[in-house]
Amino acid sequence: MKTPNFMSDESFDEVFKQESDLINEQLNKEILLAMVGDVNAGKSSTLNRLMQKDVAEVGAQPGETKEVKKFYYTDNILFVDTPGLDDIYQEHSNETLKFYNQADVILFFLNAAGTVLSDTELKSLNKIATLNKKIILVLNKIDAADDIPSLVNYVLEHTGFAYPVIPISSKTGEQMEFLQKEILQQLKDANKDLLLAANMADKSSIAKRWILAAGASAATIGAVPIPGADFIPLTTLQVGLMLKLSTLYGKPITKDHAKELIIATIVGNIGKTAFRQIVKVIPGAGMVVAASVAGSMTVALGYAVKYMYENNMELTPDTLKKVYELFLKKQK
Repeated sequence: MKTPNFMSDESFDEVFKQESDLINEQLNKEILLAMVGDVNAGKSSTLNRLMQKDVAEVGAQPGETKEVKKFYYTDNILFVDTPGLDDIYQEHSNETLKFYNQADVILFFLNAAGTVLSDTELKSLNKIATLNKKIILVLNKIDAADDIPSLVNYVLEHTGFAYPVIPISSKTGEQMEFLQKEILQQLKDANKDLLLAANMADKSSIAKRWILAAGASAATIGAVPIPGADFIPLTTLQVGLMLKLSTLYGKPITKDHAKELIIATIVGNIGKTAFRQIVKVIPGAGMVVAASVAGSMTVALGYAVKYMYENNMELTPDTLKKVYELFLKKQK
């Protein structure tokens, strides 16, 4: 299938390769996530909520010291549990310190139903921060505590507002989406978020955030006041979004398939695409219209792909086009 005349097959192939290479680069990296907290801090139950299978099913492997338990979730995703807070600098703590140094993210667990941020915990936190400041304070067990905002503010004030504090309940699942979001945001800085996201349980909220972010970026691209200047950047964005969603849901697509899907949806709505270019000659308001249309089309594409993956529908050009048009109407 030939791509429309505003983008050659060679250009599309280059865009697809570029976006595929970025994703494959991520998937070949390694993630180390360290967890710090007492034995009853709810670390395992939090992982069970975040990931697709129970940590117990993965099986703990003892580390080189008594303090460390290593959980190989996949070959390149490693969770490390360091239950002891009192003795992290004692004789048998070298392995623990190594993991703190190497961790992409450190989850420091606090008990909202107990003594929140004890002197021992604060001392340990400060020691760990000398090695690695990529720390998220996880205030767990909020289901058994009162006045959570005051507890969060207490922790923030006593840690100098240096780290994000995420209140959750690993028992009920309350606010787990916020912890997921913060972990992925920190991993994004190291270009590793997609690797963990593809193994997380709550894919829907991840997909929604990606789609809305892509829509905002598309609106910015669409606002460029030069007719035709947004074709390749928008296609790159939309192909990238489609590939990320296919990776997230474990349903890879080929280059030819992606091309067919883009043509059937974004390009198939050629009247709207052409309108977006025409209004750019109208000063001021024309740019706003163009930006709005570009954003709406990208969001509709993302939500259509998300909907079909989550409902186990076959992603064919004809079916996607119908679902895409439904979501496009909702964007108006």
